[in-house]
Amino acid sequence: MEFFEGLSDDAILKELGHRIAQYRLNLNMTQAALAQEAGVSRRTLHRIEHGDPTHITNTLRILRALDLLDNLGALIPEPAISPIQQVKMQGKKRQRASSPSEKSEQNSPWSWGDDE
Repeated sequence: MEFFEGLSDDAILKELGHRIAQYRLNLNMTQAALAQEAGVSRRTLHRIEHGDPTHITNTLRILRALDLLDNLGALIPEPAISPIQQVKMQGKKRQRASSPSEKSEQNSPWSWGDDE
């Protein structure tokens, strides 16, 4: 997904909407037919195809109707756990992140504090 790296949120929404519209057209479906199959209004589908923000559930319904829902696995892949973390956790599931300020203080060189 490096293509989206430098784009604004609006530009990404427009590109995704354009791709959804292309899939719909490749399947020779009208907006009304896809909207009905997805369980959304035609206006909602129109907004998504034009890059307007909407609820993610609407987008999920459209992706399901286009048989593209399985592609979301590539969007957010299953996170890998390092072997060191596995040993530390001993089968437990991580639920919190540590504070970044704690780590940065440990790595910073010590000073008297009179440099200010």
